This record gives sequence, structure tokens and C-alpha cells, in this order.
Amino acid sequence: MAEWDLLAEGRSPRKYRTGQLIYLQGTHPDCFYYLLSGSVRSFISSSTGEERVLTIHRTGDLMGEASFFDGCPRVTSAMALEDCLILTIDQGQLDAAFLRHPELAQPMLQHLARTVRMLSDHVEASSLPAQQRIARWLLHQPVGDSGSIRATHEGIGQAVGLSRVTVSRVLGELATLGLVKLGYRSVAVWDQARLEELALGA
Repeated sequence: MAEWDLLAEGRSPRKYRTGQLIYLQGTHPDCFYYLLSGSVRSFISSSTGEERVLTIHRTGDLMGEASFFDGCPRVTSAMALEDCLILTIDQGQLDAAFLRHPELAQPMLQHLARTVRMLSDHVEASSLPAQQRIARWLLHQPVGDSGSIRATHEGIGQAVGLSRVTVSRVLGELATLGLVKLGYRSVAVWDQARLEELALGA
């Protein structure tokens, strides 16, 4: 997002390698992060060690900002899915950016509101049928240059709280209905209107 580039003025990012942990669930948030390049997996860990992917952050995203602003322990962890360049932003740096660019306040509030909505949607989706959960997830993913969503069946399962077997079955059903086309580690939405109806439970 262009507005967030103002946070990076005169500052150098840190490089994170594939698989490197960026922040850990339950720790105190003394900063948040701006993803300048790469992709990051944000996930929640249960007491039994199970993980559920909350979202995949892409270039231009903010990360860990909700816990930073409310001052409570982090509710998620984040790990680099590929080599990333990430800018760390603490309170002093944020205050200085707002002094230089007060126009940042409005998009920051809008971004936080969307984050809260996303978390609410995840809670609501956990009680929905498998087809509806997967349809909602597909409709909220960025589409690559090839016109497809980069995803594995296991990754989708982690994101929506379903087994890989269930995800494979549901995607097969959606493909048979002509709503999606399956590729190698990818899914293309062929009939968005019908997929949106399914996501709404219509």
C-alpha cells in the first residue's frame, strides 16, 4: 500500500530467511512490521500444538499491528514463507511518521477496522459447512499474474480448519460444478458469481 511507504522513509529493512520466525504468539508487542517484499504466514497455535493459518501476508501488508496498538500479548505468530524484507516500526518511529505525515492517520484507522472484521469473519466461519468455508477463503485471496490463487490443499485446510482430505474432496466438488479449475498448487475461480452465492449459503 503506497501510504505505508511513508513509514519507511530513511530506514533500512531487515532480511528474514524462508522459515524464520518474525514474531511469536503470546509475546509482548513492542513493535509492528511492514512487509516490503516476500510473503509471510500468520498462524494461531493451540495448546495441543495444532496450527491454524489466519492469513498470508503479501508485499505491502502491515503485520502484528493489532496487538501493538492494544498493548496485549500477540494472538498470532508469523513466519517467512520465502526470503523477505521487513521494516520494524516501534512507537517512537510511528509517532515521528505521524508528525511528518498526519494524513497517515485515516488509512491506519481503516486498516485496523479491516483487521478486526477479518478476525470476526474467521470466528464466524469456524461454524460453517466445509464448502462455504472454502468458498469464502478463495474469494478473499489475491490472484496471481496467471489468474490463479497460489495454494496447496494442506495450506487451505490450515487456513479454514479442515483436513487436507476434506479440502481435496470439496475442491473436487467445486471443480465438477464448474466453479473452479484446479492446477498444480493453484486454484482458479471460474464462476465468481456462483462461488459468491455458495459463500453466502445461497
